[in-house]
Amino acid sequence: MAKKALVTGGAGFIGSHVADLLVAEGYEVTVIDNLSSGRRENLNPAATFHELDIGSPETAALVREGGFDVVAHLAAQIDVRKSVNDPAFDARQNILGSLNVLEAAKQSGRPPRVIFASTGGALYGDFVTPPATETDPKDPESPYGIAKLSVEYYMAYYARQHGMECCAMRFANVYGPRQDPHGEAGVVAIFCNRILDGRAMTTFGTGEQTRDYVFVKDVARAVFAAATKSLPAVGPLDARAFNVGTGIETSVNELAAQLKAAAGSDTAIERAPARTGELQRSALVIDKARRELGWAPQVSLADGLRETYEFFAARRRAPATA
Repeated sequence: MAKKALVTGGAGFIGSHVADLLVAEGYEVTVIDNLSSGRRENLNPAATFHELDIGSPETAALVREGGFDVVAHLAAQIDVRKSVNDPAFDARQNILGSLNVLEAAKQSGRPPRVIFASTGGALYGDFVTPPATETDPKDPESPYGIAKLSVEYYMAYYARQHGMECCAMRFANVYGPRQDPHGEAGVVAIFCNRILDGRAMTTFGTGEQTRDYVFVKDVARAVFAAATKSLPAVGPLDARAFNVGTGIETSVNELAAQLKAAAGSDTAIERAPARTGELQRSALVIDKARRELGWAPQVSLADGLRETYEFFAARRRAPATA
């Protein structure tokens, strides 16, 4: 009998790639998504889809009664700026929605393993010199990061008090096909669209700000590894948390140059004033995921950018079928 997986946010950017991989690995996959940012065309045709919000009673019933072996919890309010403007909305979606999933999982007869999409970039804050390890201090500077850390604390509680298998994946800056240009985290998607529009790519300040860019299919592989490999023993908050990135800092200037090369484009780069409070450097140490999960990124930045640009170019040519 095939194992059963639930992917929350499975019509979204990362969630749809996770669902694709689970289907390819023989899982019976169910997807829930409220389609606030997910797209129907991202849905895997082999998955069963429910248009639901993660905070709903219907979602709780599905988690509680679905007999799932694993829940990949990727549904979230993903816009840092929106979390700053409306912290209560962010908390309802990202904290209370996650608690709805966790509590329902606890109440099921055989609790599934819960894999949570956390954040590496927003969790450690500006007080940690990169690359950050899982045990570095956490000091998020946005409601979005605070919510992600809060859910990690709840997961540690459910693991210690209720024996649940909970695992947090702290993603670096994920990019790839299907990404929507949501703010700074979507810079690759933004740049792809600028090139296709024949408009200049905008960098802020010096453009030397760095991020750890990890390809979405590598991220899906990391989630699958966390769903299938033995987890470390229950312990402190960081015991079952894993950084998922490349460990490589890439500046915005270098990113723009590599994307221009991938697109064969001479698109101009324009400068804009630096943004107040912007994180200047970010990268993650991924040794723990390599050691405990047998995972490491396989796609180089050059290859990932090429595949991403080709996706956006194809969608521009055939928007109804991309």
